[in-house]
Amino acid sequence: MKKISVSDFIALSEHHLVFDVRSPEEYNHAHYPGAVSLPLFSNEERKIVGTAYKKQSKEMAIKLGLDFFGTKMRSMVEEVEKLCDRIQPNNKKILVHCWRGGMRSAAVAWLLNLYGYDVYLLEGGYKAFRNWVLVQFEYPYEIKVLGGYTGSAKTETLHELERLGENIIDLEGIANHKGSAFGGIGQMPQPTQEMFENILALKISEKNAQHNTNYFWVEDESQRIGDLIIPNAFWNSVRKSPLYFIDIPFENRLNFILQSYGNLEIDALKEATIRIQKRFGPNETKITLALFEDNNIKEAFHNLLNYYDKNYITSLHKRENVEHLLQKIELLEISPKTNAEMVLSSIKN
Repeated sequence: MKKISVSDFIALSEHHLVFDVRSPEEYNHAHYPGAVSLPLFSNEERKIVGTAYKKQSKEMAIKLGLDFFGTKMRSMVEEVEKLCDRIQPNNKKILVHCWRGGMRSAAVAWLLNLYGYDVYLLEGGYKAFRNWVLVQFEYPYEIKVLGGYTGSAKTETLHELERLGENIIDLEGIANHKGSAFGGIGQMPQPTQEMFENILALKISEKNAQHNTNYFWVEDESQRIGDLIIPNAFWNSVRKSPLYFIDIPFENRLNFILQSYGNLEIDALKEATIRIQKRFGPNETKITLALFEDNNIKEAFHNLLNYYDKNYITSLHKRENVEHLLQKIELLEISPKTNAEMVLSSIKN
């Protein structure tokens, strides 16, 4: 068994299985991205052992833990063996962690090492990884921000920038949400806030290592994406970064919105409209809901797009030092590939 640092753990995790031996409750709240849950204790067993540790003694907690552990040894070994044979055959190297790198991970590592695995333990456990995550948001990254009104196909253009060799971080992709009140329709459930931060920090680290750079693109976002919040330090860095605003005519953006959202269930569209009624206004909300009810989808989205355009302009004017950060790029149509090329060309010029 070998104890390794967070940075070494991250490097090895790209090619070897990671096993999280914390309870299912801890794992489901948030975990190391890609880790497999291999709980030493169930949620109830963890509470029993923890209570014994606090109210009786460390020795009593260990004895109770051994009672629970003993009955699971074979099944844990077989589960690891099955996964390793399927995912990394002929490779005995595995990574294990618990909360603080204490007895739980040590016990499982001992068992798997006894069975013949080359086990690496995360020093400081998941807590050390979380500390690493929070530090990542403090670094002074060189960020370029792709902006534009709603319906400008910013996400698609961002990915075209990646195909052209640029380093990107897709915040909406990580958040499983497209950003507006309508952005969660048809998406997978959002991760927890902690899990979002874990994925984001690891993605930034991985992408920068791959490109050997501290520079990347992000899409212009509100700090809140659905139910998730972009960490303050990272958000502040984004807001102080150059903003490349792709300015596309209203009608083209409206048609793009219709292609993206026009076939969604009317009830879901109405619910999303109701969620913004305080800012949208009671009269506009009533009119737009009636348009959805009459299946006049284009006119309903026309109203909504006007609302989002006004909101974006207001937000833009509130941004500190915006006159020096903003570069508008006039474009004629929704064409992510062409528009990505135009964005890069405008930077070079």
